[in-house]
This record gives sequence, structure tokens and C-alpha cells, in this order.
Amino acid sequence: MSTPADFLAQLDPEDPRTPSQQISNQIRTAIKLGKLTAGEKLPSQPDLAERYGVARETVKAALRPLYAERLLISRQGSGVFVRAQTELPVGLRPHIESAFERPHVRIDFAGFSGETLAGTLSEVLDKVRAGRLTPESIAIRIMLSDPGVPLALPCRADTAADDSAVRKRADRITRRAVDSIIDGVQELADLGLVASATAEVRAHSAAPLFKLYLINDEEAFFGFYPVLEHTVTIDNAPVPIFDPMGKDATLFHFSTGDDDTSNGPQYVTQARTWFDSVWNSIAREYPQ
Repeated sequence: MSTPADFLAQLDPEDPRTPSQQISNQIRTAIKLGKLTAGEKLPSQPDLAERYGVARETVKAALRPLYAERLLISRQGSGVFVRAQTELPVGLRPHIESAFERPHVRIDFAGFSGETLAGTLSEVLDKVRAGRLTPESIAIRIMLSDPGVPLALPCRADTAADDSAVRKRADRITRRAVDSIIDGVQELADLGLVASATAEVRAHSAAPLFKLYLINDEEAFFGFYPVLEHTVTIDNAPVPIFDPMGKDATLFHFSTGDDDTSNGPQYVTQARTWFDSVWNSIAREYPQ
């Protein structure tokens, strides 16, 4: 983590901008130049006030436009962090890792295969095994499109029709990711490293068009799957398919800690309502 001296300069008494505007500009510049990266925590408001020799209200005024510009988010009880701007695992992982710094971790995922979630969680769960992160409970729910039944996607590109062989390929990819998550979470419980650890998986028959992550009921990441045509090998033969590509999805980030003028808090609430409604209605247990 950067120290204040790494990206904060002194206030310039000759600058016509107010102290709060100067502070805003310094933090904004540090984010744009990469001196403060996605998921990184800012110094506390008292620390910033002391650093600049200003009142805390001045610091609050400085942070306010950065929330509006969606550069910062506030996490209750944890502090102020740089908002992730993209979906890439390097951008998502700090937010999930931050969730594991809390006593109780709750992560819900809705999407296609869960590959990105599995890759991100593997690093974080390793830190729990090593004692670097010590949550008391972990609850993960995964809701997927069921590759065991005919779906609009993925499908053959030459006929735009459902193909059982294409679905079997998707099922192998999905099971690999899901099993990795379930086994990793269960291991923590078996080792007694967390008091409670669960990973539940359900599936539905709707085509995978988007992905959604809900983290501790405070943050939501949402992204559309681009549908791309590419050729894969199935039974030693090339097969052109239309495939929802999760690794090419850009996630939009919403938080309950967003500024009052933002729709972030409402989005997180509605995303939670949608997830629970599908989970408790058309979603069924994913066969293991």
C-alpha cells in the first residue's frame, strides 16, 4: 500500500483553487497515473486532515467529487478504497480479498461457468490457509446456466442450433470451476480454519447473457457477456461455436458506499432482490 508521501504533495498557497479542490486533484491524479491502484485503501480522513493541516470537513469535501466520478468507494468499517474500473481478475480480486478481511464473508455469483470466480478465489483461499486472512464464516452461492439442458448459448455457429457435444464441453469447464470452489471452501472447514464455510450451487435453464457478483451485500459487479464466434475442438474435430466469453466481459461496479447522488446503493439492493428471487424459484440444485 502507498504511503501518503508517495502521492500527496503540499497545498500550494498561490493556487487559486480551494484546499479541498487541490486535495481532490492530487488524489485524482494519483489514481489516473496508477500511483493508487484498484482496491487500494486511502489514508483515513483524520490522517489526510493532519497531513494537509486542514479540517476533516475539508477532506470530506475533497472526497465528495471523487465518489461522484466513481473513482472511490467507501466500505463501512473498513475505509475508503480506489474503485475497480474493469472486470479483469486483478481488478476484482482486491475487492474479494477485502471481503475476506471481514469476520463474515458472503459472495453470490450468477453467470456462466464461474471460471473467473474460481481463479480469483483460489488466491484468496490460499491466504486463509496460510493464516493471513482469518474470517469466521464463508458463505458462497453460485447460480449458473445449466449446460445439461438445451440452451440458446453456447451453440453451433454454423447452424445456430443446440448441440449436446457443445453443451458437454461447457459442462466440463463449469464443473472444473465449481469443483475447485467447493473443494477449496470445504477444505477450510475440514481444517478448522473457519467456524462455518459453505459453497452452494444451483442451476437454471436461462441462457447466460451476463455475470453478476455480489460481495457482502455491499458491492455489485455486473457485466454483459460478449457472444463471439470461435472454433473449438470437440471429439478431435474443429467445431465453430457461438460462445458467451466471460473473460472479455467488462464489469461495472456499484457500491452501497457510493455518494447519495449515485444509483449504486439502489443497484446493489435490486441485484440482491433479483438474485434471491431466481435462486428461490427456478434455480435447482446443480448435479454433482
